[in-house]
Amino acid sequence: MFEETASGQGRLSGKLDMNSSADLLATLTARVARAPLQLDLSGISEADSSAVALLLACRRAAEQAGQTLQLQNWPSRLSDLVELYALRELLSSPQGE
Repeated sequence: MFEETASGQGRLSGKLDMNSSADLLATLTARVARAPLQLDLSGISEADSSAVALLLACRRAAEQAGQTLQLQNWPSRLSDLVELYALRELLSSPQGE
């Protein structure tokens, strides 16, 4: 689930699997294309490789729109997957830095 918590800030929560990630794709990519976003990941209870694909799609959408996406508060399972796929550097730093 995605919740806009404040201007320029949002939070993901719950289970991010193939079904929920697919449901979030259009919402999140449209949101990051409109304006910069700091996205808190601490509410994610479970994640699989589709969660990593979702975050990569969001990063790509933000980059194509000239916006920034900053991902914060990584849960351990998602962090482990990002390490496994050697994507830490790509997903950890905001664009433009």
